Amino acid sequence: MSLIVKKFGGSSVANAERVFNVANRIVEDYKKGNDIIVVVSAQGDTTDDLIAKAKEINPKNASKREMDMLLSAGEQISIALLAMAIEKLGYPVVSLLGWQAGFSTDSNHGIARIKAVNSERIKNEIEKHKIVVIAGFQGLNKYDDITTLGRGGSDTSAVALAAAMKADLCQIYTDVDGVYSADPRKIPTAVKMNEISYDEMLELATLGAQVLNNRSVEMAKKYNVELEVLSSLEVKPGTIVKEKVKMEKTLIRGAAKDNNVACISIIGLEDTPGIAFKIFNKIAQYKVNVDIILQSVGRDNTKDITFTVSQDQSDAAIEAINSLKESLNYKDLSIDTSVSKVSIVGAGMESNPGVASKMFEALSDAGINIRMISTSEIKISVLIDEKYADKAVEVVHDKFIG
Repeated sequence: MSLIVKKFGGSSVANAERVFNVANRIVEDYKKGNDIIVVVSAQGDTTDDLIAKAKEINPKNASKREMDMLLSAGEQISIALLAMAIEKLGYPVVSLLGWQAGFSTDSNHGIARIKAVNSERIKNEIEKHKIVVIAGFQGLNKYDDITTLGRGGSDTSAVALAAAMKADLCQIYTDVDGVYSADPRKIPTAVKMNEISYDEMLELATLGAQVLNNRSVEMAKKYNVELEVLSSLEVKPGTIVKEKVKMEKTLIRGAAKDNNVACISIIGLEDTPGIAFKIFNKIAQYKVNVDIILQSVGRDNTKDITFTVSQDQSDAAIEAINSLKESLNYKDLSIDTSVSKVSIVGAGMESNPGVASKMFEALSDAGINIRMISTSEIKISVLIDEKYADKAVEVVHDKFIG
């Protein structure tokens, strides 16, 4: 007998037919004698619909606390409907909201982080041989206010539960049947991987691959939670994400793109020590994550700094810089959201020279200009015009994998 945590995304429970499909998948493993904990996201486009409703009432100034109160309702609907379906199939079940399941978070509404999981209630329900269905994406802060974990937060909820309960396996069900070397819906030659390391999966998730939330992979690595990514619509083996994987001939495991990028340029900064620290320290105070950074020499003892952030954090980044305008004394500040980040990932590139030049050759042959470059031991990212993003992924993938 095993303890299995299963997470189902919004598309997996989008309508009644799919809810019953998920219920049957859960019951099949329960009948084998396993203890089952299920984490569920809001149905289909429910979260987007709730955001639209909020904009009808207060398009600009709705507080983050009230947005969390609103958005948390989506998962409450999902868990109740799924529990009803399991009940109808004749099996014991209970649904729990995030706070009922013991999720304690910090107070950063909309992007809260899990501080602890008090699993006593869940253990009590498991001892009664119930299937436990839990609302992902949400928790409770120290003020007893509901918080949400941000987009993809249900993945993180599932991994946190698996870690807290010392589960034997954490299964993440999606609309694809595993982790591919690229998006199989756009790259026909994409290859499904039987297994992938935490580090490689974390890079792919961070760089735009949407199959797993990057925070969930980070947590899985920290607590050594073995993940399996598999299809909610087809019964077939998925991709295992774990610490060590068998070495393969392929140097590059995957290619990904991220269109949620904003490129910010500060032109004509005074070329003196401490300027970069002042800028990025202030941006950090606004809780903005900075990705690629490029500093170049300007004219007349000045310099330019260009960096990238996600588009949804770009307003906060601009606000942070504007708060320093008098002390920075720069000439111009611009933002460009018509860019995309295209990346390749693979632990094999660390000990193999020439990977970067091969990637740049593929982009050059396709007539795609590179604006910025970032590298690490297992990834290379380039910033390009967004209109070329799909083509860039295709030619780079074909160069290394296809």
